[in-house]
Amino acid sequence: MISKDKTDLKSSRLVSLVIPLFNEEENVEALYEELERVLQPTGLNLEYVFVDDGSKDNTFNRLVQAVKEDPKVIIVGFRRNFGQTAAMAAGFDYANGDVVVTLDGDLQNDPAEIPRMLEKLDEGYDMVAGWRKKRQDNLMYRTIPSKMGNWLISKITNVKLHDYGCTLKVMTKDVAKNIQLYGEMHRFIPAVAAELGVRIAELPVNHRARVFGKSNYGISKTFRVILDLLTVKFFLGYATRPLHMFGMLGLISSGLGGGLFAKLLFERFLLHMPLGGRPALIVSVMFVLIGLQFLCFGLLAEILVRTYHESQNKKTYAVRQVATFGGKKVDGDFTRRIAKLG
Repeated sequence: MISKDKTDLKSSRLVSLVIPLFNEEENVEALYEELERVLQPTGLNLEYVFVDDGSKDNTFNRLVQAVKEDPKVIIVGFRRNFGQTAAMAAGFDYANGDVVVTLDGDLQNDPAEIPRMLEKLDEGYDMVAGWRKKRQDNLMYRTIPSKMGNWLISKITNVKLHDYGCTLKVMTKDVAKNIQLYGEMHRFIPAVAAELGVRIAELPVNHRARVFGKSNYGISKTFRVILDLLTVKFFLGYATRPLHMFGMLGLISSGLGGGLFAKLLFERFLLHMPLGGRPALIVSVMFVLIGLQFLCFGLLAEILVRTYHESQNKKTYAVRQVATFGGKKVDGDFTRRIAKLG
């Protein structure tokens, strides 16, 4: 039996489903019908945000016909294909919900998992990520590379998840509105969110084989993911202190060059070995100069970071919640009110 508090929560909060689409004309009608059939009986207050990422087929028109002017639906159509990350970012911008759910439009994510993930979110988490534990994809070309990629991403970002590639995720509004996405970074949403101090849980979810259409995943995306992973690692660790990275490289390089040069001086004055014509002399000078260049890069990057934050009055922190007493009001764009203290 559902308690009165949970029933009130279901009906009061708006849940926005953000669904990026690209060349999914064979799936959109079945997708919308399944969402309605599965989620309407749950009593959730729903909003659907479909983002057509410049599909070359009839995805947009078939979706418009399928929803039959449903007031719960927002359809965003791109002028051209900008990629899933841009579609996800647009969905976050247009979503009005207190909770944002992301899922693919190819029917492989099971919407029946959403209520269970919402319950997990209500345990005190800011994000719940789906884990396709029994993945229904090609073992050689999708599953094994995915497992290797997830292991690598977890190691580099220090955010341990089994399945970064699962689009099915549930997050609070303040998390969705605070995430800035570029490139192919939609798959790194948990890692980017973790930098804001977000509490993340992972939940095994049902995964289904694709029935209609074909996967838009290609081997070329693998290289872009690797490059974006390097970008994520830099921004997670050094976005506000770039001198720590460039400075460390500069000190290592200068230290190697200085040590090698000291060795050459020792050999020259104590062992009376000539310096002329020795490649080691050129290498030592090169290491010292490279080290100085890294230090200069770090200082310039520090200036750019400070200019960026100060010119836009951008905060270097993220607020989880604010407690007030005695009726005092606090302004904030992405603060969450504490419903009960103690």
